[in-house]
Amino acid sequence: MTFVQVIDYETERFDEMNALIDRWAEQASGKRTVTHTLIGRDRDSQTHYLDLVEFPSYEDAMKNSQLPETDRMFQEMVALCEGMPKFMNLDVVRDEYLNKIVVNRLLDEVIGKGDFDVIDECVAADYVTHDIMESEGQGGGREGIRQTIGMWRNAFDLKLDVTNQIAEGDCVTTLWDCKGTHKGEFMGVAPTGKEISMSGCTTCRIENGQIAEDWWYYDVPSLMRQLGMMPG
Repeated sequence: MTFVQVIDYETERFDEMNALIDRWAEQASGKRTVTHTLIGRDRDSQTHYLDLVEFPSYEDAMKNSQLPETDRMFQEMVALCEGMPKFMNLDVVRDEYLNKIVVNRLLDEVIGKGDFDVIDECVAADYVTHDIMESEGQGGGREGIRQTIGMWRNAFDLKLDVTNQIAEGDCVTTLWDCKGTHKGEFMGVAPTGKEISMSGCTTCRIENGQIAEDWWYYDVPSLMRQLGMMPG
């Protein structure tokens, strides 16, 4: 179970605190078990800070606290604070990244199941795409993505599996594998009934809870070879 430690403290020396954290990250490289950190400052009290430090588990957090680098950092941290920092230990019971949900609805419900009504909920009206098979400026808007996905679904009985997904800031990057049967015309090639497979990567930028822009990269030469459009 993911574990998060919250550190609540007051300091008028945040620049020094920031440098201290950077030194610790460098000195503990290869040993630390921290996976994610976030520092927030209270808008109503400019010397009040909260650090959220994430670990894969409570046990990993305990290993991290036993590092000599962590002990040194804590002693220096206390010296920079106004009073003793307060700690809260949290077992994470729900963890969702809402931007991932939007992207996965497009992948699962639209591409996978053909529910095109979902596009209006997940894709911005002024959506822009950068697809290696689209000319720049084409395929944009909700109607553009309907036509593009419709073309692929008409040509192939697709099954898309997500192999990895990373969300950071307003972007979600997804690595995927795709398999399907060539059942309809594609790029002038009549249906062959062949089973095709392809891997790719898609990055979506989320704005106001909808996909505003995306980038699609996949192995087009491999697909063309599988369909007999170019030599193997």
